[in-house]
Amino acid sequence: MSVDLSISNTLPFAKRIWASFVRRYSRLVLSGPCHCVCCNQNSPFFLPFTGGTSAIPPVNYKLDVVGSDLRHYSCPKCESSDRERHLKLYCQKLEVDRLMASARVLHFAPERWFAVFVAAAGPSEHIKADLYPVAADIQKVDMLAMSFPNASFDLVIANHVLEHVADDAQALSEIHRVLRPGGWAILQTPYSAMLQTTFEDAGIVSRDAREHAYGQDDHVRLYGQDIFDRFAAAGFESRVARHETALIDIDPAVYGVNPREPFFLFQRA
Repeated sequence: MSVDLSISNTLPFAKRIWASFVRRYSRLVLSGPCHCVCCNQNSPFFLPFTGGTSAIPPVNYKLDVVGSDLRHYSCPKCESSDRERHLKLYCQKLEVDRLMASARVLHFAPERWFAVFVAAAGPSEHIKADLYPVAADIQKVDMLAMSFPNASFDLVIANHVLEHVADDAQALSEIHRVLRPGGWAILQTPYSAMLQTTFEDAGIVSRDAREHAYGQDDHVRLYGQDIFDRFAAAGFESRVARHETALIDIDPAVYGVNPREPFFLFQRA
């Protein structure tokens, strides 16, 4: 008895093998253990920041700096960052998105997906601002000298911005000025609870020196335990929330967020 090994006879078997592979791969990619709240898709993992933990400067390890989780940084589907995902989770759980509805919002260094989230909340005005705009819908705004009138906004968002500005006291003063009384500010920034006072030195100017001193080559300070005193001095009251209380039902490994990063929410006194 001969066996027919012609292409026409083996094709159905090849198709079955391919279909099985596609099904297995699809289950892995589409039904993985991780979930992104920005694109609402599942994946088997979140991607590390370029270089992963090997790219983290020694100062971040030695001073136990709290910031982004570079090991689970971006979503492989939509490229959202862990900071965007965490902010969205905090805002949804604490109903900050309701504050955005019909509100006047000033959004510095607007992240792609968090800007989409803010817009979906239905603000009456959503001004996206940056000192160096990279898109046509972003206005050039200097946080140290804003042209907006007093009490122009209900909410100011500055996610990981204050560690970049030359004079954070002036920036906080300006944010306070353009907020209405009772207005809100989201002011995320890296910090080290090991430092009693915020560390900055005008003599540290090169990119290499800034990376070694502050953990990133475009940072100009590293906040310490006094961060809340600095914000209070500018006229803000703390409404800070922590992951272990505000997001107790959110598994950080599943959602790709850093559970040690608090939600730096403040209100103009």
